[in-house]
Amino acid sequence: MGSTARATGPLAVPGALSLPWRVQKDDFSDAALVLVGHGSTQNADSSAPTYQHADELRRRGIFAQVIECFWKLEPGIAAVMRGVFAPRVFIVPLFISEGYFTEQVIPRELGLARNDQPDFPRVQRRGAQTLHYCGPVGTHDSMTGVILGRAREVVEKFPFPRPPRPKETTLFIAGHGTGNNENSRKAIERQVELIRTQAIYAEVHPLFMEEEPRIGDCYAMAATRNMVVVPFFISDGLHSHEDIPVLLGEAKTAVQERLKRGQPTWRNPTEKRGKLLWYSPSIGSEPHIADVIMERVRQMAA
Repeated sequence: MGSTARATGPLAVPGALSLPWRVQKDDFSDAALVLVGHGSTQNADSSAPTYQHADELRRRGIFAQVIECFWKLEPGIAAVMRGVFAPRVFIVPLFISEGYFTEQVIPRELGLARNDQPDFPRVQRRGAQTLHYCGPVGTHDSMTGVILGRAREVVEKFPFPRPPRPKETTLFIAGHGTGNNENSRKAIERQVELIRTQAIYAEVHPLFMEEEPRIGDCYAMAATRNMVVVPFFISDGLHSHEDIPVLLGEAKTAVQERLKRGQPTWRNPTEKRGKLLWYSPSIGSEPHIADVIMERVRQMAA
């Protein structure tokens, strides 16, 4: 594949953080892109975003190779390099935050770190190849545009009784949260602050499944009648399809019955506790994630 010169710019989402328009010489014709996903043997949807973005980046024809691998599925992380022949290799974790998987599991499986060493080199030579280990997509500032896109789309798709204006709406970004790794919280709080500075919504707040403020606290936190909740997860799985709708007040039996029928587990919008709540899909399948992946690669290439 020859080199490509193409115009790149901000994610095409109103309110997104601007990445300056420029002509970017994306010459990665000698490079491979390896996308690392978590995967799950119990949830087929968990691997869908990884395949989606890999297919899109193959379509663009920027890299000599685009390869997927997973922690819980085949092809596995440890064996993926056997099929990579390009002299430059960019490895991008499709994860939300820096933490156990991005700092320990993936580097260990790729042989980039030994004994879970925290300060391993992010660029390493291996024979004739140079490996570049990029940061996870979820911590990149341009994820702001992905979140705003999700929030906007769900309201536009379900405008009953009318699409509320953002200034009449409270935006919540929902994540897992865990006392075992403070970074999982930081990624969400960072996006909350970035969106607040743009003054698009009446209010912007984080929510967590296992930390304060809890998912169910959103009704008391919102000063507006209209609310949009965006789950900050790479894939739509157990947490986004089942756990969060139940924590938002849906009956567990109703959620499970909708799942069996292949229906959405949250009906947009739903009125509860005097509020009107829209609940979006997870951010991982948002098409602009492919652009975030490219930004991570460019950062390492620079």
